Amino acid sequence: MSRIGAGVALAVAMFTVAPVRASRIDRAAAGVALVVVPLVGVVLGALLGASATGLVALGAPALLGGLVAVGLGAAATRGLHLDGLADLADGLGSHGDPARTLAVMRDPGTGAFAVVWLVVVIGVQATAVGALADRGLLIAVVAGALALALGRAAFAWVARRGVPAASPDGLGALVAGTQPAWVAPAWAVVLAAGASPVLGWRAPVAAVLAAVVVVLVAAHARRRLGGVSGDVFGACAELAATAALIVLATA
Repeated sequence: MSRIGAGVALAVAMFTVAPVRASRIDRAAAGVALVVVPLVGVVLGALLGASATGLVALGAPALLGGLVAVGLGAAATRGLHLDGLADLADGLGSHGDPARTLAVMRDPGTGAFAVVWLVVVIGVQATAVGALADRGLLIAVVAGALALALGRAAFAWVARRGVPAASPDGLGALVAGTQPAWVAPAWAVVLAAGASPVLGWRAPVAAVLAAVVVVLVAAHARRRLGGVSGDVFGACAELAATAALIVLATA
């Protein structure tokens, strides 16, 4: 299989529960996977918006529809990105040196910081998706696709060239430094332009806010960890999507 084909298969296999087998798991294929993974976000986000709208159309309260949709989205990704958010929250909350912070992040337990961040992020996402579902299928589908794609576009920024891995193993070591700095901004521009005919000014504003969040979180994580890890990817994806949804749900 070609490097591009292997990268696409890896993006689907690694970041979803779809029964796709990755033929190659190496640095070259993983680099391609990070370039194309926003397309995975487009599909997942569209399905998320459609499911919430369907539940609302059947009479479910908007918040319930949003919460179920967010739960389905977490199930479709094995909770991978939420797990990264939880681990990073606990690690940064420890206020230790890089070695101590990474040790806390590897601990399978869930601390208070993780619980608070998970509750806030899931709650905000569910409320926003429910509000979008109240506005109709097209808006909910496009907004969901944009938000989750922006979240996945964050991967390219976290893995841009010049940024080292925080540890010699895991996703961070596999993909750190593989992406040109222009990939993430290019995705943000393309995604915002594609969603603007439906979402208007909210699409570019959502892209800008998501980008600001990713830049700040990634920079802080790099300072604390000495580099990036797989948990940083997951946390940036969730926080970027949440920031975008806040803008998109604003009446």
